[in-house]
Amino acid sequence: MLKEYSPFTPGVPVPLEFFIGRSQEIQTMIGSIRKSIAQKTIERLFVTGERGIGKSSICTFVQSLAERDLRILPIHVFLGGVSTLEEMARRIFERLLRESANQPWFGKIKDFLGDHIKQMDIFGMSVEFSASGQILNRAVSDFIPTMKNLLNKFGEEREGILLILDDINGLASAPPFANWLKSLVDEFATTASAFPLTLVLVGLPERRRQLVNVQPSLDRVFEIVEIRRFDQPETIDFFRRAFSKVNAEVDEDVLDLLARYSGGYPVFMHELGDAVFKTDADNHIDLNDALEGIIRGAEVIGAKYVEPKVTAAIRSEKYQGILRKIAKEPFEHRFTRKDAVARLTPTEAKVFDNFLRRMEELGAIRKDRDRGPGSYEFASEIYYLFFWMQASTPKER
Repeated sequence: MLKEYSPFTPGVPVPLEFFIGRSQEIQTMIGSIRKSIAQKTIERLFVTGERGIGKSSICTFVQSLAERDLRILPIHVFLGGVSTLEEMARRIFERLLRESANQPWFGKIKDFLGDHIKQMDIFGMSVEFSASGQILNRAVSDFIPTMKNLLNKFGEEREGILLILDDINGLASAPPFANWLKSLVDEFATTASAFPLTLVLVGLPERRRQLVNVQPSLDRVFEIVEIRRFDQPETIDFFRRAFSKVNAEVDEDVLDLLARYSGGYPVFMHELGDAVFKTDADNHIDLNDALEGIIRGAEVIGAKYVEPKVTAAIRSEKYQGILRKIAKEPFEHRFTRKDAVARLTPTEAKVFDNFLRRMEELGAIRKDRDRGPGSYEFASEIYYLFFWMQASTPKER
């Protein structure tokens, strides 16, 4: 049966109509924006969680709500590959320009950015912010007055600015970025002409640790919004709603199985849902469709989300044997050396310490210091779920 489209969107922020849960996190973020508007303060949030957990999706959702209900001016900029403050500034204004292209206030943005707008095609559909290095450097040093001047362009049309700096991997360990953030907050606290600004950083937990290591004062500057995996009912609700969107029937045991194997991680939910949807041939998704789709989905997940060095290491026959003994349950990603060795063959036991060292070097396994000596955990439960799928035989899956 030819299918028009999949209701799942692997690899991109979830469409607004499929957004589920996260009510507490959303209330925290919206509450900060309301406070910023009411008190004309700078509110600082750090949205964090494991890779693929939905950090960008919740920011996109909050951005939509704030723009609709709070008349906020949103700027959601992705900083992947950015390592300098000047390039960060250029990305911010270019994102502002492009996000405003279809908005009634586009003329105000063009007027604000002046002669630094360059149209990239004859139809004027693609634009970029082409300011010189000197202008960008000034935008960094005068960031607060620049943002205030931007907001003033709107008069009473916009109540404040929501600035989301997403994917800060390249900047998190850079001292200029950490020091710029600290100076930004200090300057805002002492300026006589405050205005509503909500600053949101988005990154993995280790990115926040890197920032704090560079500038310890940042440890108390940002309120942490931790995004966790969905619980079982929320995950089932997501799959039910997604399949109903395309009028596909789905058995209840399939919903339970998909919730179990995806582990409540949005990245897994979309990848497995997409694989199962494409496996089905009659618009009625049964257990066989689900099992075949999960196996296909595991292969996609491994190819897209697990580092090549890790994938190569776990293909070792000896390491595969060890993984089968460790990865016995789909959600128990912690283990002790004593328990693991007890399950191994003599040959596997001889290489087990080498296995642990290699997995630690690759960042796939780390010591679980909270549980004491000899305790380990997989660095990411997403890694663990993939390893469990890889280590299990099709029959076991």
